Amino acid sequence: MFRKMISSFTAIATLISFLFVSPPSKSFYHSLFISDSLSCNESIANHLYILTKRPHVAGSEANAEAAAYVLSTLASYGIQSHIATYEVALTYPVSRSLTLKPTPQDSPIYFELRQEIYDGDPYADVANEVLPTFHGYAKSGTVAGPVVYANYGRVEDYAVLQEMKVTVSGNIVLARYGKIYRGDIVENAYAAGAIGVLIFTDRKDYGGGGGDAKWFPDEKWMPPSGVQVGTVYNGVGDPTTPGWPSSVECERLSDDEVEKGGDIPLIPSLPISWADGYTILRSIGGQVADEDWQGGKDAPVYKFGPGPGIVHLSYTGKQVISTIQNVIGIIEGAEEPDRFVILGNHRDAWTFGAVDPNSGTATLLEVANRMGKLQKKGWIPRRTIIFCNWDAEEYGLIGSTEWVEENREMLATRTVAYMNVDVAVEGVGFYASATPQLDQLLITATKQVQDPDNSSQSIYQSWIGSGENLKIGRLGGRGSDYSAFVQHVGIPSTDMHFGGDFPVYHSLYDDFIWMKKFGDPMFHRHVAVSSIWGFLALQLADEEFLPFNYLSYANELQRSAEELKFELSDKGIKLFPLFNSIKELRNAATKITHEIKVLQDRKGWASAWKNDKLKVRELNDRLMMAERGFTDREGLSGRPWYKHLIYAPSKHNQYGSKSFPGIDDAIEKAKALNTTASWHFVQHEVWRVSRVIKHASLVLNGQLT
Repeated sequence: MFRKMISSFTAIATLISFLFVSPPSKSFYHSLFISDSLSCNESIANHLYILTKRPHVAGSEANAEAAAYVLSTLASYGIQSHIATYEVALTYPVSRSLTLKPTPQDSPIYFELRQEIYDGDPYADVANEVLPTFHGYAKSGTVAGPVVYANYGRVEDYAVLQEMKVTVSGNIVLARYGKIYRGDIVENAYAAGAIGVLIFTDRKDYGGGGGDAKWFPDEKWMPPSGVQVGTVYNGVGDPTTPGWPSSVECERLSDDEVEKGGDIPLIPSLPISWADGYTILRSIGGQVADEDWQGGKDAPVYKFGPGPGIVHLSYTGKQVISTIQNVIGIIEGAEEPDRFVILGNHRDAWTFGAVDPNSGTATLLEVANRMGKLQKKGWIPRRTIIFCNWDAEEYGLIGSTEWVEENREMLATRTVAYMNVDVAVEGVGFYASATPQLDQLLITATKQVQDPDNSSQSIYQSWIGSGENLKIGRLGGRGSDYSAFVQHVGIPSTDMHFGGDFPVYHSLYDDFIWMKKFGDPMFHRHVAVSSIWGFLALQLADEEFLPFNYLSYANELQRSAEELKFELSDKGIKLFPLFNSIKELRNAATKITHEIKVLQDRKGWASAWKNDKLKVRELNDRLMMAERGFTDREGLSGRPWYKHLIYAPSKHNQYGSKSFPGIDDAIEKAKALNTTASWHFVQHEVWRVSRVIKHASLVLNGQLT
């Protein structure tokens, strides 16, 4: 009897303890997530090693195997996962040839167009699985002619050639990688009248500058035979299904319709090494180019041409409808399962992809692993967290774009934010970009994580360095999978990585050895990216009020408008509608911040708090949907897929980010034409941007006019 009484008291005590001892707070789990106890650099290194054993270009068997690995790994962490497949048009090389006759009397030089393996290369036995060097979606054709050197192939470079009276029309352009997107290099050459394009990786930019500099595997630099491959497609998503998903037996444009769409090159092109580029440069005569057009130490003298060397360029490609696989993992939220926080990274690579993109894939799996561990400790997110491992990004952001186009309405109405990591680590130094309402959240996250290269300070402290102004980039470029989320749907987004450009980008040498020796030998930078990425996701998934700050957005737009005012000071363009709309946005941001504070102050045991839960939801919806207000259903003039009127790629550099891209495009055209109608169109674009900013303000206010 006595024992039964003791047992009863124990049970009651346990019940009382259960009822009155609160479970761990969300902040407890967030701190645990970034602690050393959950992180594992060895696990990340192992993921990267497995993912990069073989080259795995989109549509290949090896890439399907990599998808299966990601799927099974997510499942092993207790994350519900599946594969979303699409049937997309990809291109592969069939044949290539490149010859040079330096002078009519010389015998032709035949270029091997082969990246060389090195002594002791552990991947030599699978190097033949790497596709021959080519450009994705390059035009098939055979051309011959003198060569003109066009520096980086920018619009301003062609202006220099025109000023120097160098004829481009009917000739083959030789340009070097860097500064702008390779597809724009080809398009700009075509616009100047070129019949073909060769793009080389200049040793000045990628090979250590020349002189006594060594290259991979001794140093990080691109070897003489190294070639940066990549796509030259200027669109987004499958070119045969613009605006709709590439499902089985879906509607597709014909080859002729795709070509007329303007995003596929109309002249053949090939990427080549700096060794081959130097050989061709030595055959070019004419005027000597200016100093900023020259190469590094020991480079030949760069001259404009054309000729006298004659190049024969031939390329044949094939287009194939290939199956691609996006891997999707879901942790369902408990209180708001219909609100999505999405993390994304692509998996496909032109070669082994140790830096680009699988440093990001390994990091994504690390974030998932840590969240799986949190679940075992009792954590359940308030909102749903979705892991996305994209396919066919390298060809033109295809996997993410097709998924967004298929799920557009769901994503537009339910997505809180998208957080992208393409390359996680390529070297030293932290870099991040975001839509401006997420600036403060990025700062908060980087303050929580230790700098992997300096344990005495946080990443935030190393990020700002000795200056006071933090440089957060914007997501206007078409550089990675955030494009469909931000620029097509209007979803708040971030992107981050460690390191600047890495020299062996898109080449045979982007392998696990390069990462282990030069990118992140201890994989501590990978751990740091995992911590920041996951912490951002946890804050967005768990915080009762979404941690958005639209005052940052208003301030950013104000700065851009001031720059525009300076540029248009003598053009008679009225900017008052733009400044007025920005003022309205600032007022709306101030108002919703005050509303949130009032609600937070009311929280407690008061019965009114129950009724406030709907108000919390309504405030969060306004914060979530305001970014959609910056989009316009007609999109940019001549580029209707891009709906966002604040952030989109520069028209002549897909990698470049532009604020007010429609206004910028119109100004460029007006400067060229200098007609009343062209400047009137600039004014029209100013009005359009002003209207979308006002739309965003109305959403933040949450009231009808």
